[in-house]
Amino acid sequence: MEVSREENLPPPPGIINSIKAGFDAIAMHITAIIFPLLLNLFMWLGPRLRMDALFDSVKNDAVAIWKSGGISPADIQRALDWYTTTIPNINLFWLLHTIPIGISSLSFPQESQTPLGTPTILQVGAFSLFGWILLLNLIGWIGGGLYFRTVARLTIDNDAQFVGAPRAIIQTIFLSILWGILITIITIPLVLVLAVVIQFSQALANLLVLFFSIASMWVIVPLFFWSHGVFVKRQNVFTSMLSSLQMMRFTLPTSSMFVLTVFLLAFGLNYLWNIPPKNSWMTLIGIFGHSFVTTALLASSFIYYRDMTIWLQAAIERFRVSKKVNM
Repeated sequence: MEVSREENLPPPPGIINSIKAGFDAIAMHITAIIFPLLLNLFMWLGPRLRMDALFDSVKNDAVAIWKSGGISPADIQRALDWYTTTIPNINLFWLLHTIPIGISSLSFPQESQTPLGTPTILQVGAFSLFGWILLLNLIGWIGGGLYFRTVARLTIDNDAQFVGAPRAIIQTIFLSILWGILITIITIPLVLVLAVVIQFSQALANLLVLFFSIASMWVIVPLFFWSHGVFVKRQNVFTSMLSSLQMMRFTLPTSSMFVLTVFLLAFGLNYLWNIPPKNSWMTLIGIFGHSFVTTALLASSFIYYRDMTIWLQAAIERFRVSKKVNM
């Protein structure tokens, strides 16, 4: 009897089948790529929002403060060199790419030419910087919530589980804030420990980085699926977190391979989408390819999450029934 129950339990969802189902879903509903498509076009042809003028206005004062604080000229020069190579290359519109719920796009260099000419450069001021950061994050959260909602809708069989737009946006904002707090809490101690260890031994620091990389799978997998319960099951943030942790507890090897496959496909194909020069209309092909693939992979993750949670519930129920029968 026990063997029969085990045989009746279907195999867990496959990684390849889930990814294939995601690509099929988006191929049949191509309008789902509209969010990354529009963001890609904006990041390519739209203006750049920079803050180097703001830093230039306070650079002399900062150098004076550093000198009065006893910082060596060599250290000051290193800081200025970092500023020269980093700050002018920051486009604040990248804040529209909120995580873990957000819309992805290709990377477009600050100074790259477009078929429409040189992009317009906008500069933030001392008083507008915080406002821009808040506004762009808010737009990113709203767009990300609607984007995830649209893609998740393609994987839901029961319309009663379809999350409404206001709820999706509110849960997205709440979850993104909690996610940021958690990542900060995890990252700061790790960086401090690594900074201390590297002072004593570079080899030991490398081993520590390797250990952190392996251990990170226990964090990355549940974080990856952290938001899925919100859009697939209409759960609140905390219930979705618990569902993700439960799935990770029982399916970590398979789920970690799925997450790794998704990342490898997304980042690997980005090299292909970036081949056309940014001043050519051929970039439109890369933009379309990126928008389609990233949306299909997102749909695949919803399908994998849906099928894996159903399989996991069935497996747990079979185990409970089997345990009662044996007793």
